[in-house]
Amino acid sequence: MTGRRHIDTSTLALTMLTLISFASNSLLTRLALGAGEIDAATFTSLRLAAGAVALTLIVWRRPGARLRLLPTEIGGPLVLFAYAVPFSFAYLRIGAATGALVLFGVVQLTMIGWGIVRGQRPAPGEWVGLALASAGLVALTLPSAARPDALGLSLMAAAGVAWGAYSLAGRTSRDPVTVNARSFVWSCPPAILVNVLMRGSLVATSRGVALAIACGAVTSALGYVVWYRALRGLSVTQAAAAQLSVPVIAAAGAVVLLGERLNPRLVIAGLAVLSGVALVLAARAEQARP
Repeated sequence: MTGRRHIDTSTLALTMLTLISFASNSLLTRLALGAGEIDAATFTSLRLAAGAVALTLIVWRRPGARLRLLPTEIGGPLVLFAYAVPFSFAYLRIGAATGALVLFGVVQLTMIGWGIVRGQRPAPGEWVGLALASAGLVALTLPSAARPDALGLSLMAAAGVAWGAYSLAGRTSRDPVTVNARSFVWSCPPAILVNVLMRGSLVATSRGVALAIACGAVTSALGYVVWYRALRGLSVTQAAAAQLSVPVIAAAGAVVLLGERLNPRLVIAGLAVLSGVALVLAARAEQARP
């Protein structure tokens, strides 16, 4: 499954739709929070609740679908919650382009790092790629007038680690859509608790609420469903390589839709991160060839 595979038109369309959806998560969140249309805690609660409703409706009539949470399954909702909260709060402080790049880079490094901890031995090309991607992320944090907000970067990095863990946990699932539905449903109570604890900063315009619901039900929930359908026609390497475009799409959308400016520091760091991850993927694809 890691070798070359012809991609048909349907798979290509589904893949492109998914990548745009994933990039749109950053754009919608920044659009809502950067403009003060809604507070971060309420945005998170609405996003997870909308995703839970959408996914529940999709899996409700599936044979064997189960939304009841077993004690051994609590990790999924908790990790999803640990991703969603810092993701929202980070976008109070940093732009969509920066956030998407940091999230993508940290997710990839988390997943690759976990493989190394579990005993995988990277080839020399993978080590070079890891070093380059790590250097790109470090470059964003070096002191200068163009450095993004440090707390915002830290929050997005935490979200990236959590999302990497969530992705790793879902790799072995036989029914990832149902597992995602269950995680979204049971991540809502802790998110609502955060909302209650921060009720003093509650802000929610109709536009902010609409953006949160769209982010949860459409670009998150439906985006995942479409992605799992697209994966049927993609090899592992093709799927991983396709995700390289998500920060690029988010950056383009941030410039066109949000009026963000891409400074040289962000561009250079982005090229380093994407090139580093690409080197890792290329090295793994070469090892997988018979």
